[in-house]
Amino acid sequence: MEITVTTAQQLRLTAEEFELIKEKLGRTPNFNELCAFSGMWSEHCSYKNSIKWLKTLPREGGKMLVAAGEENAGLMDMGDGYGVVFKIESHNHPSAIEPFQGAATGVGGIHRDIFTMGARPIAALNSLRFGKLQEAKTQHLLGGVVHGIGHYGNCFGVPTVGGEIYFEQCYHTNPLVNAMSVGVVKAGGTVSATAEGIGNPVMFVGSATGKDGIGGASFASADITAESAEELPAVQVGDPFQEKKLLEACLEVIQTGAVVGMQDMGAAGIICSTAEMSAKGKVGMRIDLDKVPTRQANMKTWELLLSESQERMLMVVEKGKEAVVEAIFEKWDLPCSVIGEVTGDGILNFYMHGELEASIPAEELVLGGGAPQYDRQYETPAYFSNIKEFDPSSVAQPADYKNVAQQLVNLPNIASKRWVYTQYDSMVGTGNTSTNAPSDAAVVLAKPSDKALAITTDCNSRYVFADPYKGTMIAVAEAARNIVCSGGEPLGVTNCLNFGNPYDPQVYYQFVHAIKGMGDACRRFNTPVTGGNVSFYNQNPDGPVYPTPTIGMVGLLDSYQDRMTLGFHAAGDLVYLVGKATNDINSSEYLQKICGVEFSPAPQFDLEEEFQLQATILQLIRSKKISSAHDISEGGMFITLLESGFVNGLGFDIQTDNSIRKDADLFGEGQSRVVVSVKPDQQAGFESMLGTASFRLLGTVTNGEIRVDGDNWGSVDEWKNQYDTAIEKFLAGHESEHALSAL
Repeated sequence: MEITVTTAQQLRLTAEEFELIKEKLGRTPNFNELCAFSGMWSEHCSYKNSIKWLKTLPREGGKMLVAAGEENAGLMDMGDGYGVVFKIESHNHPSAIEPFQGAATGVGGIHRDIFTMGARPIAALNSLRFGKLQEAKTQHLLGGVVHGIGHYGNCFGVPTVGGEIYFEQCYHTNPLVNAMSVGVVKAGGTVSATAEGIGNPVMFVGSATGKDGIGGASFASADITAESAEELPAVQVGDPFQEKKLLEACLEVIQTGAVVGMQDMGAAGIICSTAEMSAKGKVGMRIDLDKVPTRQANMKTWELLLSESQERMLMVVEKGKEAVVEAIFEKWDLPCSVIGEVTGDGILNFYMHGELEASIPAEELVLGGGAPQYDRQYETPAYFSNIKEFDPSSVAQPADYKNVAQQLVNLPNIASKRWVYTQYDSMVGTGNTSTNAPSDAAVVLAKPSDKALAITTDCNSRYVFADPYKGTMIAVAEAARNIVCSGGEPLGVTNCLNFGNPYDPQVYYQFVHAIKGMGDACRRFNTPVTGGNVSFYNQNPDGPVYPTPTIGMVGLLDSYQDRMTLGFHAAGDLVYLVGKATNDINSSEYLQKICGVEFSPAPQFDLEEEFQLQATILQLIRSKKISSAHDISEGGMFITLLESGFVNGLGFDIQTDNSIRKDADLFGEGQSRVVVSVKPDQQAGFESMLGTASFRLLGTVTNGEIRVDGDNWGSVDEWKNQYDTAIEKFLAGHESEHALSAL
């Protein structure tokens, strides 16, 4: 067939990129080669519209053991001869089309990034965004995504220990499904995704290749439209039991010393793993595609190159040790085949039945090599003018604060998510210490070391929408605050950057300023960005999603005995607010959902104040001056107090601050504030340790009664019942064939 610019455009390459490909090859590519460039130069693989700004993030320092982007996931030093490996990635577009498989394979893919480095995954988290819960489409997507995450994680045997879910109209067509995995590896036990050694065999290991997932990388690099459902083959199909066998086989084969390099066949499949491993090692490969194990007959060259079938690895093995590898994979009943060898010319040559079907320099395909890098234009979003017009004095104070609080506790973004997390096995492997004593971040035992890890995913995208720079700083700060409130010291960040179309200058403004905010915050907290994922094109005909730079963060505890929980412990304990009171209702759930104000600035935030607050809280925890700690976030101080009381069925008796708006004090979401409880005999030492830090005595813990400014607001049990059953009641009140599937 004749290859023209029209062919390239059908493969989501631009006319300019087609000319660049011809220039790099010195000829017109054939169809197989053009397909390879289509996958590798897609936004999902090449980061062509983001790499310029990603390079501005702090990518080295702290306790990093490998620089960002050097391997499949980030690696940081835990001390005592162990490292923590972690990463977060998106599976948004597949989940929008086929929510169960889209979410399930997202979980499987991120775990493979961890054990491909030689680490055993010990924990999973997620960050999910959907449209309005009352809509049937949302209920369908929610039910499928939660089922997919639970199914894959539970069967694979790694606990899902934390996450977040938000519901906003902008995610109606394009939900966000971000999955994070964390693993532990012994020093010297890591494997690099590098091909080395001319003549070393290249091996395919894992599940056989099929036609599912073909073109998934380029599918993820386009807007969701009404026709997207027709692209169902771009959604991969996962098998968690195969992945469990693959995990054990890979970790076992690494111990033999036979493995030179290994990489997951994720986005863009075989073409991606061969290109990236070769380019990194400055070598080439000869690959016989007819030797790739397949589960469908007569697969074409381009299909084999681009298939994203799950549970597969590409492995470069030391010559002469093929039999060692084959024996291990035969024991685990997994396909294993030598499909080629490493060459010294830097060229990827793909053959079918002895016929050369594609010949491409590896370097020309990859990020940082020949893939284009664009410098997009950006401009201030038009809606900023609406934000600037917001006047808090125009919002009348409520006539009934208890009624407002009851409305808040029933909102989907605030109410209990037990209807989701009960579908996840959070205790498999017995490493999760958070389930029965909740803390702001999940705390897991870092087996086989004696340490513990605090891990979290965070981003309030409404804050980022209001102010991309400040909102993203808040996302980093909240992640760090959650780790500190759990007794951990923040180590590093992985990110999942979910934005709309980068060719829209207003969307690109959001992206650029979010990166600037992330960089500034990460530098202050000394939490370098170890890697992550950029997901553009998250929009529909009505416009883009909120800018959502999800932060995955890992922190370290020398012992899980050092952890801090969020629940009040005993009646009579004192309740304090640490941090400055803020006369601020900006971008709060209260302002948007109760008062109906869509546009307002981001909440109050000062990076230096936040840094000092976290240092203070960590000092209080380590000196055992406080009994609980819970940061103030969605819903404000009152929701924080409720959540602290729910854990052990305790209430509280507090006084509000009459120097600021009462709704701001109770429901505002100004940052850098933590609610702590203190035993009476620790009060003097606690206040002395605070020194010049801002704090306020709110009141006391009660046996169950909740009182605000002397008014009886009922019992903690009544509030917990509302909190726990809000979503079930909400769904029951909105008839839908999908309602029950979401539970």
